[in-house]
Amino acid sequence: MIGRLHHLVIDCPDPDRLAAFYASLLGQRITYRSPDFVVVAPAEDTSGLAFQLAPDHQPPDWPDPRRPQQMHLDVMVDDLEDADAAVLALGARRLPAGDHVYADPAGHPFCLIPRPPWAPALE
Repeated sequence: MIGRLHHLVIDCPDPDRLAAFYASLLGQRITYRSPDFVVVAPAEDTSGLAFQLAPDHQPPDWPDPRRPQQMHLDVMVDDLEDADAAVLALGARRLPAGDHVYADPAGHPFCLIPRPPWAPALE
């Protein structure tokens, strides 16, 4: 195991509004909020759904491939450098979006993030 799922991150034009929708839908609460990123989870020390500001957001028009799905996974890891090497060895490729941002073999983006203090160590 290289990492553990932290959040499914969903692009949207209004993170607060979409987080409020999913918090009500799922009976969960908003556990983190910044101007461009909001998390909905069962508790502050659990993973959940994250809503990320995308100012020029064009909603998906599934299954039309011209307007595809707009989500990515955050994967928590204990050591970013070790995890970087491991995902590349599995067939991921680095994306120019920033440090620790990759595409899986089918092109779906994901990010490696340091394990939050509340999460148990990976085994």
